[in-house]
Amino acid sequence: MAVPEISVQELKRRLDAGDAVRVLDVREPWEIAIVALPGSTRIPLQQLPGRVKELSAEEPIVAMCKSGGRSRRAAQFLQSAGFQNVVNLTGGIDAWIQDIDPSLPGY
Repeated sequence: MAVPEISVQELKRRLDAGDAVRVLDVREPWEIAIVALPGSTRIPLQQLPGRVKELSAEEPIVAMCKSGGRSRRAAQFLQSAGFQNVVNLTGGIDAWIQDIDPSLPGY
């Protein structure tokens, strides 16, 4: 199943506009300790199957990780669990740092 993608520029536009969107960060806690988007929901990819009930299939979800691979798998999992409004953040936090906020620390 193909996962729709969203650019960091489009996510920033939606966040700035106050759109109701849940940013789901599926990186590991040590990665999130280095850099994270404020207000994101943090569920490591390995824990997602056991914690999927913490998410609502009714809200738009943007899955993100470091560069887009794990979040794509997370989005595929959510789609298979019945979530229809889920997209993958192209390039992950790396793209956010490069294109939106270079002051954030990379790793």
